[in-house]
Amino acid sequence: MVSLAQVKNDPEVICYIEMANCHLGEMGYTDHSFRHVEIVSCKAREILDGLHYPPRLGELAAIAGYLHDIGNVVSRYDHSQSGALIAFHILRRMGMDCREIAMIMGAIGNHDEGEGQIVNILTAALVLADKTDVHRSRVRNKDFAKFDIHDRVNYAVESSDLIIDPESRTILLKLGIDTKIVPVIEYFEIFMVRMMMCRRAAAYLNCQFSIVINEAKLL
Repeated sequence: MVSLAQVKNDPEVICYIEMANCHLGEMGYTDHSFRHVEIVSCKAREILDGLHYPPRLGELAAIAGYLHDIGNVVSRYDHSQSGALIAFHILRRMGMDCREIAMIMGAIGNHDEGEGQIVNILTAALVLADKTDVHRSRVRNKDFAKFDIHDRVNYAVESSDLIIDPESRTILLKLGIDTKIVPVIEYFEIFMVRMMMCRRAAAYLNCQFSIVINEAKLL
């Protein structure tokens, strides 16, 4: 069975992730480097492991998380779909079972909040892991005077934790936001669509998604 370690050490994967992040940097997007895909990969596995899904599903979720933004090497536009196709060729070359490839393709192809749908367990884990990676360390722009709204909101987030409680079937995003940089309402103005997708993803896993910002429950 193809493992996450094999995927992470593949020269083609390494190249595409590096170049995709460079392309997004030229367009002014936040960090999508190995830092981001490592976090998403780990969180996706932790979600399924925490909810006691089979370990192989956790491994597949981790692989989907690691590859989910690889389509940005082509274009930001429709990067989910192009990423799914790139992942298909890489994973088939590695000899992965076609059903596992299909699950990963479905997850990657549906992780964007614009048109994505929760089509399987891997998609749900990937969406929750990806959309909750909000933190000031993702901001590339070092000139605060030139921050756009996405830069300001990400930079305002000083702490971010995703907490899985299998007993109560809850998935909690706990944020610490510096309200001197942005008011809490700006977070929801930017990320409401993403948070609604997280609610659908959690529901697919028979869980409830909640957000606590500065110790106040807001969703």
